[in-house]
Amino acid sequence: MTREHQGGGRGWAAARKGVWSRLRFTSLRLRLVVVFGLVALTAAVSASGIAYWLNREAVLTRAQDAVLRDFEQEMQNRAGALPTHPTQDELQRTAGQMAAGGRHFSVLLVARDPGGRTVYGSSGGLGGFTLEDVPASLREAVDKRQKTTATNEHAYHLYWQRIVDGDTPYLVAGTKVIGGGPTGYLRESLEPEAKDLNSLAWSLGIATALALIGSALLAQAAASTVLKPVQRLGAAARRLGEGRLDTRLRVSGTDELADLSRTFNSAAEALEKRVADMAAREAASRRFVADMSHELRTPLTAITAVTEVLEEELEFEGGGIDPMIEPAVRLVVSETRRLNDLVENLMEVTRFDAGTARLVLDDVDVADQITACIDARAWLDAVELDAERGIHARLDPRRLDVILANLIGNALKHGGSPVRVSVTESEGTGAPGADGTEGAGGAEGAGGTDGAEVVIRVRDHGPGIPEDVLPHVFDRFYKASASRPRSEGSGLGLSIALENAHIHGGDITAENSPEGGAVFTLRLPRDASALAERDAEDRAGGKDGAGGGGAGSKGEDTKGQA
Repeated sequence: MTREHQGGGRGWAAARKGVWSRLRFTSLRLRLVVVFGLVALTAAVSASGIAYWLNREAVLTRAQDAVLRDFEQEMQNRAGALPTHPTQDELQRTAGQMAAGGRHFSVLLVARDPGGRTVYGSSGGLGGFTLEDVPASLREAVDKRQKTTATNEHAYHLYWQRIVDGDTPYLVAGTKVIGGGPTGYLRESLEPEAKDLNSLAWSLGIATALALIGSALLAQAAASTVLKPVQRLGAAARRLGEGRLDTRLRVSGTDELADLSRTFNSAAEALEKRVADMAAREAASRRFVADMSHELRTPLTAITAVTEVLEEELEFEGGGIDPMIEPAVRLVVSETRRLNDLVENLMEVTRFDAGTARLVLDDVDVADQITACIDARAWLDAVELDAERGIHARLDPRRLDVILANLIGNALKHGGSPVRVSVTESEGTGAPGADGTEGAGGAEGAGGTDGAEVVIRVRDHGPGIPEDVLPHVFDRFYKASASRPRSEGSGLGLSIALENAHIHGGDITAENSPEGGAVFTLRLPRDASALAERDAEDRAGGKDGAGGGGAGSKGEDTKGQA
């Protein structure tokens, strides 16, 4: 597939996504219009159908009754005056007289002449209304002799039927003269009534269409009335989700939507107050931790000096330390160091939280920096380094040392030897910055190109990190086991390492290797100058916070391994 084809596919997919987005946006409006339209259409069609049927029956029944009444009267008055066996001329003359009366319908008279032959008399002549124009079922009903009873006085009755010849509807009826005589049939065109009914149908159809259009307009108006408050509520909810907690809705009316707006305003007000209270408590907590850390430094300095003297006495052979209290002295020395590290880490955390931590950049050789970190902590025998010299980056050396010390020390303490550290380069897209935005690759600097990354992996050969612990390894003070709330570290090492990576515009991830052991991957930009300049601009006009402090930690976090 060519690149042009791929671009066309993406464009078509984007257009289709846009169409579906618009459909989703107007779906409620469409549903309201469709529902209103269906209800109106059903009501209009039902009303029109009932009206048409009632009017049709009324028109046809009225016309039919008038014709049958006139025909029956003519049969009694004129056909009944004929002899039992009339001649054809008499039938022809009588049929003409009957048709010339009232409704001017066509008449056909059938009888037997004195010779026993069947003769016909038609109002339209011999080529007009004939017996073939009368349905056979109607002829059979007319000729069928009924049994006379107390409730049925006559043997023959008047029967009628509606037929369509071509496109013209007709009324056909037939009967015999009571007391004996010819059989008469009539045919009356119902075309005028059909035209009237067609006009009525057109009128009802137009009324139905107008009702449908009116219902669509009404649905549109109703949808606008209902959806505008809903849209305002959705926009307010989005603004609230973006952090604009002072968002409020204008309330008017007393309906359910007004109640919903009042409820939203109450919830937003309560949320704003709750967030403000939480922010105040968080700020107070940070101030407390910062103040406490600073206040602890002075007595810790004195205690540290005393413990150093005690430690020298312990190392001095033949010193004056009583062997009975030697374990207690060693415990005091160890715990003093731990407390000192904890205070330093707390001060470093407060700098990150306050946004006063800053970078002091320098061009460093990454391999030399890692070697110096390992050598300073006497880890040369336990760490394998796979890094070529010549990979330069513009970073903060002190903060990089803090990151490496925490990752390598954590691997040695909770993983298993040997710990392997490897360094590679990649053309990264920019790791997330300290504020969660995409980290800047930086301009070309120290042997790097724009967007390039340095990738440092620290792998141990331990049992790995439990899956339920992996998401929390960078959380502050997180302990993998509640049964071991106290550990040798402070629980802040990996958290501080991650913050130092973020301030560079990089990131740290943790995972388990398929071959066993845990792998921590540090990604840093080759040049963090752009991020440092941006932070400097943000602080322009303000007083810089203390960027120093916090000696390199020795991996005091826990990976949660058994």
